[in-house]
Amino acid sequence: MTNNEYLLHYVWKYRLFDRADLQTMDGQKVDIIDPGTHNTDAGADFFNAKIKIGDKMWAGDVEIHPSSGDWTKHGHHTDESYNSVILHVAERVKGVVRNQKGVQVPQMQLIVPEDVRKNAAYLLNSKSSIPCKNHLPLVERGVICAWMVEMGLQRLERKINDIFTHMARFNNSWDHSFYVLLVRNFGFGLNSDGFERLALSLPLNCIQRHSDSLFQIEALLYGQAGLLYDDIVSDDYYLQLRKEYGFLKHKYQLKPIDGFLFKKLRVRPRAFPQVRIAQLATLLKQSDRLFSSILEREDYRQLWSYFQVDTSDYWHTHFSFGKESERSRKYLGESSFHVILINTVVPMLFAYGRKTGQEKFCDRALQILETVEPERNAIVAEFAVSGISPVSAFDSQALIQLKKEYCDKRKCLYCKIGNQILAR
Repeated sequence: MTNNEYLLHYVWKYRLFDRADLQTMDGQKVDIIDPGTHNTDAGADFFNAKIKIGDKMWAGDVEIHPSSGDWTKHGHHTDESYNSVILHVAERVKGVVRNQKGVQVPQMQLIVPEDVRKNAAYLLNSKSSIPCKNHLPLVERGVICAWMVEMGLQRLERKINDIFTHMARFNNSWDHSFYVLLVRNFGFGLNSDGFERLALSLPLNCIQRHSDSLFQIEALLYGQAGLLYDDIVSDDYYLQLRKEYGFLKHKYQLKPIDGFLFKKLRVRPRAFPQVRIAQLATLLKQSDRLFSSILEREDYRQLWSYFQVDTSDYWHTHFSFGKESERSRKYLGESSFHVILINTVVPMLFAYGRKTGQEKFCDRALQILETVEPERNAIVAEFAVSGISPVSAFDSQALIQLKKEYCDKRKCLYCKIGNQILAR
């Protein structure tokens, strides 16, 4: 759909046109009682409109195009689903249009006010990554706050839909779905895809069978990650891991992924994939009831305690295999813990509450988001410069949703902030 068609939909939906003397192209008076419900899927553009044409009241659908010729160009004249259209609206009208039954469809010209067109052009053609950046300080705070709430919930909905996809894949197993999501998010963005592939290549039940041995869990994780194939490394711990993995690989008929998937460039040593896997191994060992353990922890403090796991001794003096470093504990830092909370724990709790009808888990998820401090990233920083500063992780998640789904896609006409700028 072109920007011009988006604009026509917007103008029709909010009735931003002169309604004083509307007529069909054959001179019948038009009164728009209800413009209808905007449809973004297949079918007519607006459903269930109520329009008075001449002396007769009509209820049905409305189709909108830049030009009347688009009706035939898009094949609506041969599609019976468009037989319910009671009015065809176009900016440029020339000739008649007929539906699949051969019945002529009434047409009306829609004239976009010049000030609305100019404001829309500014937003849709802006070179700024946030199109309305210079106008944000003038937008009512109430409008911004209400839209932020909607954006935060939209982002959460997207995440729980991903979880339900995992649930379908793993026979509705909450533990296995949580396991895959948890491992993915231990990649912390840069290595997320690699970590997810690791989880999908290593079934949770393989790890659970060795829950009494941290060494064997490490062997499974490092081996499946393709990180035990470096013949240059010769320290005892590495060679023991490789030997143990060889046995487990044969036992479970495992196929490792490629080690090159894990990136270390421009990554702090404490966030190297080898360190993250060591932290993950300890976390997976402490409980074979993964998701149940999360459900039992009712507040931030209890969750913090659960995720504060120490690594095996080898990693106290290493950031990668074969290279000794100054002794230091490799606990999960607070900012990393927050990433896990926001992207793993919160959506899983919300999805569980939604699926089981237990609102307390949805409430707990939202409470965690409102408790955790906002994320620090380029998107949040850019909005802060424009006058929108988040106070919680819920707010920063809302800004990420707004940026990715509206600003980046230039869907300003569907954004309530953009709406107010246009209305002004």
